[in-house]
Parts: sequence; C-alpha cells; structure tokens
Amino acid sequence: MVGLIGRLTGFGSAAAALRRARQLTERGQRAAAFPLLAKAARAGNAEAEYLVGRAYLEAAGVPPSPPEAARWLEKSAARGYVAAQSLLGALYLHGVSGVAAEAAQSGSALFAAAGGGAVQPDFDKAAYWARRAAEGGSADGQALLAYILTSGPESLRDLPAAEEWYRKSAAANSPQGQLGYAMALLRPDRTPQEQAEGAVQLARAADSGLGTAQYLLGVLTMFGQGVPKDAARAADLYRQAAEKGVRSAQARYGLALLEGQGVERDLQEAESWLRRAGLAGDPEAAALVGDLYSRGGELPPNHTEAAVWFRRAAEAGHKTAARALGMLHLTGAGVPRDPTEAARWFRVSAEAGDTQARHDLATLVLQGKAEADDAVRTREWFEQSATAGDLVAAYNYGICLAEGVGVARDDAQAAHWLRRAAEGVVNAQYWYGRMLAEGRGVEQNVEEGRAWIMRAASIGMVDAQVALAEMMVNGRGGPRDHPAALALFQKAAEHGHVGAMFALGAMFGGGHEVPWDRPAAQKWFRAAAERGHAHAQMMLGRYLARGLAGTTDAAEARAWLERAAAQGLTEAQGDLAALPPVAPPPPVEADAPAQSAMAR
Repeated sequence: MVGLIGRLTGFGSAAAALRRARQLTERGQRAAAFPLLAKAARAGNAEAEYLVGRAYLEAAGVPPSPPEAARWLEKSAARGYVAAQSLLGALYLHGVSGVAAEAAQSGSALFAAAGGGAVQPDFDKAAYWARRAAEGGSADGQALLAYILTSGPESLRDLPAAEEWYRKSAAANSPQGQLGYAMALLRPDRTPQEQAEGAVQLARAADSGLGTAQYLLGVLTMFGQGVPKDAARAADLYRQAAEKGVRSAQARYGLALLEGQGVERDLQEAESWLRRAGLAGDPEAAALVGDLYSRGGELPPNHTEAAVWFRRAAEAGHKTAARALGMLHLTGAGVPRDPTEAARWFRVSAEAGDTQARHDLATLVLQGKAEADDAVRTREWFEQSATAGDLVAAYNYGICLAEGVGVARDDAQAAHWLRRAAEGVVNAQYWYGRMLAEGRGVEQNVEEGRAWIMRAASIGMVDAQVALAEMMVNGRGGPRDHPAALALFQKAAEHGHVGAMFALGAMFGGGHEVPWDRPAAQKWFRAAAERGHAHAQMMLGRYLARGLAGTTDAAEARAWLERAAAQGLTEAQGDLAALPPVAPPPPVEADAPAQSAMAR
C-alpha cells in the first residue's frame, strides 16, 4: 500500500510524469507513455508540450492530428523551448502547420485532412520561429533559418546572413547545416580553398547518413570535383542516397547500372531504379526507361511500355522523349498510328528546342499531315537559324521556299539558300544540282548540276545516286556510262530504293550497254513490283506471260497486270487483253463429291 501511494504521489508531479513517460517511451510503450506526457503538458511543462506535439505529429501512441500537434508546439515554443521552435518553423515552412493555438481550440483548423496537404507554406511564421530557435542555440533551427534566408521569398532573402547561420549550424555538427554550408562554399565563384572546405563539409553530412548529401558527394566524386575521382565510390554513394528515396540519386544510380559506371552493368536493376525515379517525377529517368523498352536488346522490346514512359517524360517537359513519342505515333509502334498525334509531339519537342523534331515536323508539313500553322512555324524556325548561319537550317529553309511551305514559293530564293547549304549539307548538294539541271530559279546548267549531284552521290545519298545514274544512262550533263549507272542503281536498290530496282530490271532486260540477264531483270522487276511500283508490276506480268526469263505463268502474269491496271497504268490493259482467256471450270454433278469420296 505504501508503494502504491508513493507511485501515485510521484505521478502527481509534472516532472515525475515526464520521467515515467520517457522510461515507457524507451521501452517502446508509446501508448502508455502518452497520458503521462499529456498530464505533464497540461501542467505547463514546456518539454512535455513539445513531446505531445511530436506524438500527434508522428502518431506515436495517439492518432495523428496536425492541428493538435501545432497547438502543443505553439505552447512549448512560446515558453522558449527551442526544439519546439525549430520544429514549428519547419512545419510552417512545409505547409503542414499554420494553426494558432486559439484557432485549434475553437476548431477552425486550416487542415483539410490529416497532413494538411492543401495548406501553403507560411514563410514569415517559419522565419520567426526558426530565428528564435537559431538565436536560442538550436543547430537545426540555425540550418532552417539559413535555408529560408537562401530559398524563401525575395523579401526574406539574405545570403550573407544565411551562410553565417549555416556555418554556425555546421560547427554544431548539424548534418543539414553541414549540407547548407557546403553548398554555399561549393559555388563556382568561391576560392579553391573554400571549395575544398565545402567538399569536407559535404562529406561530413554524407557520413551522417543524409541522403541529399550522399547524392551530391556522389556527383563530386564521379567527376573528381574537390575530391578524388572514383566511379565505384560515386556509384556506392548514389546507391545509399537512392535507398533513402532521393529521386536524383535513384536516376543516377540507375544510369550507372545501365552504363556500367563504377558498378557491374545490370539492365534489370538499372530499369528498376530508373523506374522508381521516373515514377517520382524525374523526366530523364522516365525517358531512359522508355528508351530501354523501345530499342530492345538485352531487355525484350515493348513499344507499348515505351510509349507510357516517353509520355510521362514528355509531359514533364523532356524534349527528346516528346520526339520519341511522336515517332511511335508516326510508325504505329505500341500506339495507334496517328500522324496528327505525331505532329503534336514533334511540335512540343521542336518548341522546346529539339532541332531534329523541327525537321520531323517539316516532313509531315510537306506530306500535308500537320496543322496549317505548322507550315509557317517550321519555316520561321528554319529562316531564323539559316540567317544565323546554320547550314542544315539553310537547306530546310530552301526546301520551304522551293515547295511553298509556310511562304510563297520562290525558286530564286530557294536556289540561293540551297547553294549556301550545299557547302556542307549533302541533301542540299542534290537539290541544288537538280535545280541547276532543270533551270529552276537559276540559269540552267546541266553540267554543273550533274557535278553537284555527283558530290552527293559519292557521299552515299541514295536519291543522288539514282539521279546521277539516270543522267549517265541518257548522257545528260556529261558522257553516257551505262556500266557506272548500273553500279549506282545496284547501290541504291540495296538500300531499298524502288525506282532503282525497276531501273535494274530495265537495264538487265536489254537495250543498254551492259550484258543482258533476263532472270536478273525479272528478279528486280519482282522486287519493285512487290513494293507497289506500277510499271514494274506490268513488266513482271509481261515476263511471266511470255516466259522471257525462262518460266511462263499465265495466272501470276494476269494477277500482276491487273494490279498494274488498278493503279491506272493503261498499257497493262493491252497486255491483259492479249492473255489467253481463263477456261471456265468443268461442271460438277451434285453427287460427284460423294462418289469421289466413295472411290477413295
């Protein structure tokens, strides 16, 4: 009985209740500790008020309640308890407090739900409480105040004062203070000695387990800035920070695994970390996941999955991902084939500065598959860049002028810009050569035109090879040279040029200064016919009908001639009329199938 009375008497004092609450908390009995904390807090004990606020904030032995947390922290902070002042400042900064004691008591809390997600930061109150904590000697409060003075509203910013508070916090071994002081010292305008000290402070923060510091130290270590360059150490720092949920570290570690930088290459693990970073909002990581699935290789290609990740990255402003998504819509890989949607994403990418997307959009404009405004927009882009000296833009601007894209057609200006671009752009050499040969926008000069086309052909441009071969066949702008033309047609055909395939069939078929080879001719006519070339379909039909390559097949001949005629080639109608009529099938008696089955 005496012991019981003693315990009850002890619990009667706030200090004793607080001591007992601490003991229970150390044993993990937070639910049992909370009533004791509340008792001490109601008695006006500042530390207990702080701990009650923490309990409501962290759901430690009591259901979470940000308004109640703020109410008790306000009480403790007002009594001068610096830990409460520091935490209250952090809550105001993150927009999850904002509740004055009297507001909470009257039930007019600012929280829409636990956590207060809709509440905006209150920088003025955050700065007030952070300053009180900082001046009271709280290292965390000093770091918090420095952060507000660095990154808060312009009216509150004071960089020299922020650096001094970070220095004091770092000297008191606050990891956040060490991180902030390191960032101040690592600015490019600081001396080498200051930057070296910044690296030391960053390492101290990283050693304490601060994820952001580990990530930033990893970046320095990867590039050898202020610390020894060590890819393996950098990758390990990225991993540590990534495991703490630092998004940028997850992206960097995923990239390290993807490329084998400082760690063994592992595409599966790389995809996992990049996916986490992408889901957390990192557009570069999302784009890399999309690229992994679109290109295939060690991971099986999945264009549908790639489209999902490219879209996520594109919607976050990643210009390369926007272009990649446009290409998927253009080809119908993993998404419905939709040139209009492709043009939309090319437009997004182009407006973000992707030069290749501008070219892709211009191609759709020329094909009539983009919006009317896109013609003017692409022409303006190319004109601006061309005027600034970009030769590729000069070529594209010349094409716009030659084709009347976004501007009135002007052959003379087109020739001017194509001539300028021809000094370094293969396509421009081909186009300018054609304009010279045709006398379009310039005085006709077939010889010079052939020379420009030859330059483009020698570099491997397929259209230029075909154009030069045609000039060699008929002797335009230079000597006839059928063997050389045949070689050029073969090069172009090997790269899929359908016109070159037809030309090979014609040359091997006779009448040219190369040996006849009608089986080879039929082979090339067939290659072009299968790709939709109407004249090749007609010629293949003739070869099969007449057995010119050694084999006659009237049925297949008719099929190819009909396909040619369906494309509007009237000559094929005459060939069809010359074919022997198709014999009607013999009549079949009603019981013939049954009799035949019985005979078998």
